[in-house]
Amino acid sequence: MGVERVRALDGVDLDIQRNEFVAIMGASGSGKSTLMNILGCLDRPSSGIYTLNGKPTHKMRAGALARVRNQEIGFIFQSFELLPRQSALKNVMLPLLYSKGMFKARKRAKNALKRVGLETRMSHRPNQLSGGQRQRVAVARALVSEPSILLADEPTGNLDSTTSSEIIALFKQLHDEGQTIIIVTHEEEVASHAQRIVRLSDGKVISDNPTAEDPLHRKFVTAMASTIQTQVQDIDQNHIPKQLDDTSTNNSTKRAHELSQETEALDASSIHTMPGTKPARGVIQP
Repeated sequence: MGVERVRALDGVDLDIQRNEFVAIMGASGSGKSTLMNILGCLDRPSSGIYTLNGKPTHKMRAGALARVRNQEIGFIFQSFELLPRQSALKNVMLPLLYSKGMFKARKRAKNALKRVGLETRMSHRPNQLSGGQRQRVAVARALVSEPSILLADEPTGNLDSTTSSEIIALFKQLHDEGQTIIIVTHEEEVASHAQRIVRLSDGKVISDNPTAEDPLHRKFVTAMASTIQTQVQDIDQNHIPKQLDDTSTNNSTKRAHELSQETEALDASSIHTMPGTKPARGVIQP
C-alpha cells in the first residue's frame, strides 16, 4: 500500500507587515496550528520559503531557529505556561537569563510587568494571581525580549468574558504602541479587534481581508449588534432596579454602539479565494 501524503498547509501565500494586527481563523484541522508553528519557527516548511525580519528561516538548522525564536518572537499561550513555583518577576526574566545576565534581565522584566499593569504583583506566584493577571504575566514574558512579533495562540481561551476583554484591550494598546501581533483564534469576537482576518480551510487560505471587509465578520457584527440591543431593551422593559442594571446596561449599550458604527462602516465585499498552486511562502517585514 502507498503512503498517503497529507498537506497540512497547501500553497499558503502570506505577507505580514510591521505593526499589523492579524487574526488567523479556521475550524479544527484547517491548518491553524501548523501555520502557527511555522510562523513561530517551531517547524520548518517542507517546501517554499518563510522570511522573518529579513531572515530566511526555512534554511535554518535547529540552533539558528532557537535563536530566532528567542530574539524575534514572543509567544503567548492559552494555558499561560508559567512556572508555578516562581514569582511573576522570575517567570518574565526567564527568556533573558541566557543572553542578558541577571541584572539586565531583572530590570527589563520589571519594565515589562509595569507595561502590562502588574508592577504591584511582581513577587506573586501564579497561584496567587487571577486568570487575567496570569495572562498578563505571560504577555510581559513575551514582550521582555522586545520581539518583532507577538504570536498568541487562543490567548483568551481560558478566561471569562470580562477578563478576555481586558486582555484584548491590552493587545490593542500594544498594537497602538507599534507592536506587530498575530492571534490564532476560533472566536469571532476576538478576531473582530484585529485589522485583518486570514481564514484557513483544508490547509489553504480561503480569504484574507481587512476585518471590516470580511463577509463572515459582517454577519457576526450585524447579529451581535442586534442581540445586544435586544438585551438592553429587555432590561429597560423589565424595570430592573437601577443599581443592578446600570453597569450591564452601560456596557451593553457601549458595545452595541460600537458594533452599530462598525456595521455602518462595512462595505459590500466577497470572499477572495487565494490560489492553491503557489509554493508555500510567508514573509514578515521589518
